[in-house]
Amino acid sequence: MSAGADTAHGAGAPDTGARPDQGSVYRDNQQRVDQGVAIMGGIGRDAIVYNFNAGPDDVAMDRIIKPRLREGPYLVDDIQNRLLGFVEPPTHAQCRKTLDGHVLMMRAGSGTGVSTAAFALLAERHGADGITGLDVRDDLGRWHPTEGRGYLLQGLSPQAAAMLGGVMLRELAAKLRDLGAHLVITVRMETALPSGTTPWQVVHLPPNATDVAAKRLSIMTDAGELTPDQCAEARGHLFAPSFTDHLRAHALPQDGVDVADGLRDLVASGKPIASVLHDLQTGSPAAAREALAASCHQVDHISLMASISLLADQDRTVIEEFGAILRPHLDERDVPGSNVEGPQRRDVLGPAFEDRLEAVGARLLPTRFGMAQRYPVQPVVFTGRHRSDALLRCLWLDYEGMASLLWRALGETPHRAGIELAAGQAIGKVLAHATGPNALLQLVSFAGSEKRWHRRLVAYALGEMAQYPALTGVVREQLRQWSRAAPIPLRCTVAETCAGSFGLARPVTALKLLDALLSKTDTDLDQKLRAAVSFALSTLLSEDTNHPLVLDCLREWQGAGPGTQRHAMAVHAIESMSLATFPLPGAPGPRRLRLADLLAQYPERSLDLVVAALDDPVTHESASRGLLLIESDPEPRQRAAVSDFLLALSEVARSHRGVLRFILRRHRARTSTPAEGPFS
Repeated sequence: MSAGADTAHGAGAPDTGARPDQGSVYRDNQQRVDQGVAIMGGIGRDAIVYNFNAGPDDVAMDRIIKPRLREGPYLVDDIQNRLLGFVEPPTHAQCRKTLDGHVLMMRAGSGTGVSTAAFALLAERHGADGITGLDVRDDLGRWHPTEGRGYLLQGLSPQAAAMLGGVMLRELAAKLRDLGAHLVITVRMETALPSGTTPWQVVHLPPNATDVAAKRLSIMTDAGELTPDQCAEARGHLFAPSFTDHLRAHALPQDGVDVADGLRDLVASGKPIASVLHDLQTGSPAAAREALAASCHQVDHISLMASISLLADQDRTVIEEFGAILRPHLDERDVPGSNVEGPQRRDVLGPAFEDRLEAVGARLLPTRFGMAQRYPVQPVVFTGRHRSDALLRCLWLDYEGMASLLWRALGETPHRAGIELAAGQAIGKVLAHATGPNALLQLVSFAGSEKRWHRRLVAYALGEMAQYPALTGVVREQLRQWSRAAPIPLRCTVAETCAGSFGLARPVTALKLLDALLSKTDTDLDQKLRAAVSFALSTLLSEDTNHPLVLDCLREWQGAGPGTQRHAMAVHAIESMSLATFPLPGAPGPRRLRLADLLAQYPERSLDLVVAALDDPVTHESASRGLLLIESDPEPRQRAAVSDFLLALSEVARSHRGVLRFILRRHRARTSTPAEGPFS
């Protein structure tokens, strides 16, 4: 997608010659624009945008990933989906009793389902729409609850844990009790807690994995994935010795989910039991190390495994292409003890692709049409669940120099639809397990790239890392540093990261970062940076709760004064939403906002923004035309909204010269002859 698409009408105002065609305004899932086609639609509750006519360096997929971890109110749908397959853990009753005191600290190991249990506890008390996430950096000694809601702090840091004490928690519980609120804190088992906090602590134990699998099978049946007979057959297998033995050795909630998925394949497609059990075991770290060790002398196998791991679910041609790029780099590796003895025979043809896949435990999925492609794709996946994650993590972290080779191969790879998302999420999961001060430095070359898909890759990686409570502070600090950097690509990467799960999870932080991006003394606002910031604002606007925050930010930028980047960004946004949409048609953005929408939904905040726009000589013309266009719109709801708004404008006209000028202009337009026209 062209980063300059948001500037399709030039560096100044959008084309003001006529009323924008209402057919070009965002409607449903497809939008035809001046250049290319932007397709939007739901993909597992995510949004996706793609522009086919962008330049080769600016093409990128703009899929918006919904965050799992939030700092602020959680969406009702998020909570309901999380609790759909919830099974009460054995410690749930004890947690309920402790939470009666309004504060609960749940100590738990990784993968035990503690977050889901915490959501269930708070939803019981406050409903799915009454849960707010807290910033992991919050000092609980200074934090004050403001509403009778459920509050959740996930992943208490060791520093914050050390400052807790019995007195502090009693005072905090009293504040919560006065409001009818409750606080749940999740703590990693290895985090030390002061002895005075013991009365509020419960060691969370995971639910029975077999019960989780059974619940999952019931959900599949309700959703129509299994017939009642197939569900009964799957349950019979679940309680057979082969699967009970597996779940006894792999007893986490995700293991139960994986078994249920395997049983679905068994009863729905006739997959052999032995094959299902084998696939369940190939995603472990031990299995990954074993597979890599067995293929250490076979460059073709290693390159193929690395390609599938890094670019999971991509088309076979993309996997082959990346493997071909990576293979010479692997050939050049000089690793002690890696020489193969004995004669080597030259095979000029090599094995067929499907044979190569079978040799590394992968397979082709049925052909399908992707949301962002105009051609059929045949994805490649490993047969075992979680095998991609385990193999890439092992390759990246355990073998010297492999990470550098994979970065080099990615840098030489031409863009293919979706690889930034696949690679970005895969790398983010790997770096979530990396250690040392230089873990994030691996991202710098792509973050500073002129190619937008490189920057999107980094944005997806950082968004994935920020889903881990222990890493949110690290990611935030890295973005803060880049937001103040001189190179424009680095600042664009910050905006791209805010246009995703990171920004949706932390809208206040995202707006502060965007504000910092525009604090440079450059006289002109770079078009790529403007498009990236527009995309980030549009992403925040995709959730209604963020509208007031974004509008207040635009109002503040409007007042920054001419010659500043903040003012230039506000001018662009106001002109766009007044005369067309913001972002402009053809630019990346999951939600298009019009001035008419603002007047109807947020009249009070819109008043401040429009008054500032009318008082500003740079935006006076576009704001005036936008208001007159809305007033002439045949839609009754819009006309009613603008009538009330114009009345409010007239009440402040005396103290605002730009508003008075508009009121007089409107009066002349309403009393002018048809030959003169309203815009003469």
